[in-house]
Amino acid sequence: MPPEPKTCRSCGRRIEWRKKWERDWDQVRYCSTACRRRGVTEVDERLEAALLERVSRGRAAVDPADVALAVAGDDAAAADLAEPARRAARRLVARGEVEIVQRGKVVDPSTARGAFEVRRAR
Repeated sequence: MPPEPKTCRSCGRRIEWRKKWERDWDQVRYCSTACRRRGVTEVDERLEAALLERVSRGRAAVDPADVALAVAGDDAAAADLAEPARRAARRLVARGEVEIVQRGKVVDPSTARGAFEVRRAR
């Protein structure tokens, strides 16, 4: 029986166990080479903090694109932070601090496609 799945430290997606990782499963931290290279930057940490701050204000749900705009300051830079904001939301889900919802229903962050919102974990 394979061990429990892990969560990627960079993108927050689930890492499924693979036979080739059998000997190294304890050292696996990232789902891909791209995530290993990217890691978690200072901007990623600011996005996480901004998401948590907005969610804790009591709003029902927050759009990660709005948080990207708040952190970036202008529309051009916000477009570059859209996917990092989504990754920040997935990392927060992995830590149990927030939930990702689509059309009012909680969804798995590893399989969610399209627009989603972030709300406080219930």
